[in-house]
Amino acid sequence: MIRAAGLLLFLTVSFAAPLQGQQAPAEAAQEAAGQLEAATEALAEAESARDRVKALTNTVRAYEAGLGAMRDGLRRVARRESQLLAQLKSRDDEVAELLGILQTIETSAPPVLMLHPSGPLGAARSAMMVAEVTPGLYARAEALRRDLDEVQTLRLLQQSAADTLEKGLTGVQEARIALSTAIADRTDLPMRFTENPVRTAILISSTETLSGFASGLAEIAGGAEEIVPIAADISAQRGEISLPVEGLLLRGFEKRDAAGIARPGLLIAARPRALVISPTAATIRYRGPLLDLGNVVILEPQPDTLFILSGLDEVYGAAGQVIPAGTPVGLMGGSAPQAGAILSLSGEGGGTDRTETLYIEVRMDNSPVDPATWFRIGKGG
Repeated sequence: MIRAAGLLLFLTVSFAAPLQGQQAPAEAAQEAAGQLEAATEALAEAESARDRVKALTNTVRAYEAGLGAMRDGLRRVARRESQLLAQLKSRDDEVAELLGILQTIETSAPPVLMLHPSGPLGAARSAMMVAEVTPGLYARAEALRRDLDEVQTLRLLQQSAADTLEKGLTGVQEARIALSTAIADRTDLPMRFTENPVRTAILISSTETLSGFASGLAEIAGGAEEIVPIAADISAQRGEISLPVEGLLLRGFEKRDAAGIARPGLLIAARPRALVISPTAATIRYRGPLLDLGNVVILEPQPDTLFILSGLDEVYGAAGQVIPAGTPVGLMGGSAPQAGAILSLSGEGGGTDRTETLYIEVRMDNSPVDPATWFRIGKGG
């Protein structure tokens, strides 16, 4: 019985429950599936919404959040399943001994239990130990059964996730297409100026730096007098503005890259086809290809302040439009992973699926400043 008590202590530690406050992997994955189902319903409602752009933007972001949560949930599921299987395999001997002890207790007749070499006193002590240890042994057996049931649940969840992911990936693609159409059809935004394509082309061909282009932005409207002045002031939001794309910080202000080049902006790792939005109300001063920066969107949230976003695959809107905060301005590039690729992701995580990069530069009076003084930079996303 002393050996049984030692086994009980071992199993109490080994089969310990997850830390309090941590969500179970299966619950996380099931919750993500619920997010995707809600996004599917939102897509149907967005088609008939009065402000379709806003409704579809929320729908795309809901899909992105659901798919991201599903990826993370499935990673946790795979990690938890591997952990449980490894633990169960390493405890084969202990589990067999536990089952043997429980079987002995259940099948031994009462007269046999009363026999003890030390006589009645020894038998009484032995009976007391059995009475004390037996509930704990059964509790550990129940914990083992729950672990085995959890392994089965996790496997079933992974098998059923493929259909949920397929529907989610199809839904987000449909939502993006509908959003692009809704933005193209939009006519209710105020205009501060009308872009002159010829002057824009001349400006691009005559400048070699972002600073030079930014200093000549007034020329694309035919002169500063043609741009309606604004009195917007977002200074109170400094340091609290959300990033324009959901992602992870790769490189900070003036940090050198692998080639030794330091740029005066932030580099954010984002998922393929992620939606990029205007972080504040702003005027679109330029959108399109620029220098070696790829597709660029230049936003003016207040006079003499520019938010420059580069590295997009698609850009939305038109130069001169005044857009509300949260308005889509583009999509990241890359190819969205298929359901099979998501299901095969390892349990390591670490943001390895964030293969696209968005460069963010902030210029005040045409001089770069650290974007971290404007944006809320978190550790995750």
